[in-house]
Amino acid sequence: MDENRVLVAIPVFNEIDVYDIIQKIKNLSLDIVVIDDGSSDEFRENLMHIEDIHMIIHARNLGYGKTIIDAFTFAINKGYDYVVTIDGDGQHEPEQIPLFLKEIPFYDYDILSGSRYFIPAKIGKEVPKDRYLINKEITKILNCITRFHITDAFCGFKAYKVKKLKALHVTEYGYGMPLQLWIQAWKLGLRVKEIPVKLIYKDPKRNFKGILEDPNTRLRYYKDIIKKELACLQQHNAATRRGRQRVRF
Repeated sequence: MDENRVLVAIPVFNEIDVYDIIQKIKNLSLDIVVIDDGSSDEFRENLMHIEDIHMIIHARNLGYGKTIIDAFTFAINKGYDYVVTIDGDGQHEPEQIPLFLKEIPFYDYDILSGSRYFIPAKIGKEVPKDRYLINKEITKILNCITRFHITDAFCGFKAYKVKKLKALHVTEYGYGMPLQLWIQAWKLGLRVKEIPVKLIYKDPKRNFKGILEDPNTRLRYYKDIIKKELACLQQHNAATRRGRQRVRF
């Protein structure tokens, strides 16, 4: 692993847990980039006073997907070999990062994805029912399309081969970004492996904001992203076939 440059990317929006997370990652002697997604001025100022971290600042809240897109771009531009993404709200434990690091270098896969449901969870006690059921339905749909056989479509605790990220064209700024990523990874022939990570919901009553607070609306939004990405794939394939036909003539 010493020959590979590893970056840890942390999206954050006013989550105070990030300070403890940063310190624990520093103890692992890893490079850190924090993507501040429009936090308050005071919170951002405090982050900017932390030494030995990189920062990307959004003047306003742009969405979870945009923070990960920016993390990918940073990792590519700075020449890292691997990027680990971990949420800044304390629902992923930095102590589990070595589970990902010990797999480096990846030989048989390109994305190492954490799964909170690798081991069956207790609905209502360990995880809010609507989140579990939506995750389960979307994961099933993705598996039918991709045959990745994943168990957790939405876990943000992942490690990626940076050189493989260069071929992605992820544009979804919202919470549905991982679904676009999964479809593109399948289209590009990327290989995926899952490992179990702890299931932590620090605040089971915490809701999504805006229209996504309604579970039915959230589910439709996720399905729409998958449909749009598949439509883009079909258009690309059709254009490729037309191009080949023109070459023949």
